[in-house]
Amino acid sequence: MTTFPSAVQAPADARHVLDRCRALVRPALREAVGRTHPWVGEMAAYSFGWCEVGGAPAVASGGKGIRQALAVLGAEAAGAPGRVAVPGAVAVELVHVFSLLHDDIMDGDTYRRGRPTVWQAYGTGPAVLAGDALFALAVETLATAPAGARAVRLLSVALQDLVRGQADDLLFATRPWTGPERVRPDEYRATAEHKTGALLGCAAALGALLGGAPPATVTALDRAGRHLGVAFQVVDDLLGIWGDPDITGKPVYGDLRERKKTFPVLAALDSTAGGRLSGLLESAAADPGEVAALVEEAGGRSAALAEARRQVTAVEAALAHVPLEAGPIEELRSLLDFLVRRDL
Repeated sequence: MTTFPSAVQAPADARHVLDRCRALVRPALREAVGRTHPWVGEMAAYSFGWCEVGGAPAVASGGKGIRQALAVLGAEAAGAPGRVAVPGAVAVELVHVFSLLHDDIMDGDTYRRGRPTVWQAYGTGPAVLAGDALFALAVETLATAPAGARAVRLLSVALQDLVRGQADDLLFATRPWTGPERVRPDEYRATAEHKTGALLGCAAALGALLGGAPPATVTALDRAGRHLGVAFQVVDDLLGIWGDPDITGKPVYGDLRERKKTFPVLAALDSTAGGRLSGLLESAAADPGEVAALVEEAGGRSAALAEARRQVTAVEAALAHVPLEAGPIEELRSLLDFLVRRDL
């Protein structure tokens, strides 16, 4: 069972997997971005951390490349070389960044990975356009790949779920903390699976599909990725309350200040301390530190850790039901361990 000890960086084996998969995918990803309009391509390159505003080269974090790695490992787990998954890895990465560009606008976020978000740096309209371009590139990339029609259908399902999850997430903000209309933990799980898990599952499933895996294997990897997404989101919620801001880049108690309906808070509201907690959450003057302490006292933190562990167990169960290559699955487990530990 995962114990979630402290982990500031990915362990060496996880870093190696991420580096290897990014190196395999990066040339095709750059080539895809290079096919779009130069100005739109600059915004895309900025979002990937490849350049500054204006196009000057940059050495900025473009993200870990988790989805790229899942696609490559999905193919390798099915017994195919990782290179066959490159179109799927590129498509999913383009969709992921497209979703971030639009999410930042919807959420009003002004910084991502230590730099102004694209809409802050270039404007709202240009950022929307850049996101649309990345989405179009993703579909084009998959459509021209072997098994393209089936791959595009797989991506379309994930996109529908992603939109559904984002819609529910936006609506959560309008719902009350108490009463029959409050957000329940099971609704949170469904939303996290759609908003975060759908694309992770799609990445692994696309790799398997492009690697010639049978439908049962494709489905199992999709299911594993969806459970991984829920675990990842729950851990993200924990970091949003109790994470070290010097490590996470998140402000202290940021999610509580924004009154986000995260899993630890929702679980705590279902406890006997829920009435007192809801009163604090409804008060604009409430001290976030006091709210965090009450969430922990009411069992919200321990419930979130238990939920993450349950989702990890579900990932393992999904992988156990189909024959997969041992080496790639061990590499996948190293990524799983890294994603659900981070700095907890």
